[in-house]
Amino acid sequence: MFGFLVLIIILIIVLFVLISCVKIVPQAHAYVLERLGGYKETWSVGIHFKMPILDRVARRVSLKEQVVDFEPQAVITKDNVTMQIDTVVFFQITDPKKYAYGVENPIAAIENLTATTLRNIIGDLELDETLTSRETINTKMRTILDIATDEWGIKVNRVELKNIMPPKAIQDAMEKQMKAERERREAILRAEGEKKSTILVAEGEKESVILEAEAAKQAAILKAEAEKQKRIKEAEGQAEAIRSVQKATAEGIEFIKAAGADDAVLTLKSLEAFAKAADGKSTKIIIPSDLQGIAGLTKTISEIARTEKAEE
Repeated sequence: MFGFLVLIIILIIVLFVLISCVKIVPQAHAYVLERLGGYKETWSVGIHFKMPILDRVARRVSLKEQVVDFEPQAVITKDNVTMQIDTVVFFQITDPKKYAYGVENPIAAIENLTATTLRNIIGDLELDETLTSRETINTKMRTILDIATDEWGIKVNRVELKNIMPPKAIQDAMEKQMKAERERREAILRAEGEKKSTILVAEGEKESVILEAEAAKQAAILKAEAEKQKRIKEAEGQAEAIRSVQKATAEGIEFIKAAGADDAVLTLKSLEAFAKAADGKSTKIIIPSDLQGIAGLTKTISEIARTEKAEE
C-alpha cells in the first residue's frame, strides 16, 4: 500500500513537470530560452516544449510599440538660458536576444541616452531656435537614439518634446513681447482698415461726381437736341408757309393768265395792291414809276369828268 502511494506521488510529480515544460507564447510576444545558463533560442508565437531542469525561459519580451515618458531634464541653450524639457520616446523591441543580453536595464539606458542627446542638441541652439525648432530637435534625437539602441535590439520610432519650460523671467518677457506684438498687429490692422475705408469713400465720391457730370452732360445733349429739333420744325413750318404763299401766288398768276386778263385788269390789281399798302402803318411808301403814271392818269380822268359835269 505504501509503495502504491509513492508511485502515485511520483506520477503526479512527473505529470506536473511535463506540464510545466509546455509553454504557449501569446501574440506580439517572444520568449528567450536558455539551456544550462546559455542562450538556446527565441520562441515566437505558438506552443513550445522545453527540457525539464535543463531549459528555462530567461526573458519574456513584448514586441508591441511602447511609450516611455521621461522626467523633465535641465538643459542649457547656446545663449546660456537654463530650461526644463521632458521627452516622450516611442520604441519597439525588434530583437529579443539583443534586448535580453545587450544592456542590463534598457529603459534606464534609453532615458540617460535621451538626456545626454537632448543636452547636446539644445546646447547648439539659442532660446528662440529651441522654441521654434521642435520638429528638427525631434528628428535629430530619433536618428541618434535609433542608431545607439540598435545594438540593444530596440528601434526608436519617434521622439517628441512634450514640454519646454523656460525660466519664469523669460516667460514673463516672452508674454510682454507677445502682447506688444499683438498690439502692433492690431494697430496695423486698424490703420489698414481706416486706409481702405478712406479709399472706398474717396472712390465713392469720385464715382458720384462722375455720374453727376455724365447726367449733366446727357441732359445738356438732350436739351440741345430738343432745341435743334424745335428750330428744325419751326424752319420747316416757315418754309412750308412760304411755299404755300408762293404756290398760291403762282396759282393766282396762272389763273389770271388763263383768264386772258388785259392791261386794264392788271392796272386795277396794281391799284388795289397800292391801296392795301397805303392802309398800312408804314410812314414811307415806295411806289414804282409805272404806278405813279397810272395814278396821274387816274387823277386827270377824274378832273375831266368833274369839268364835264359842271358844264352841264
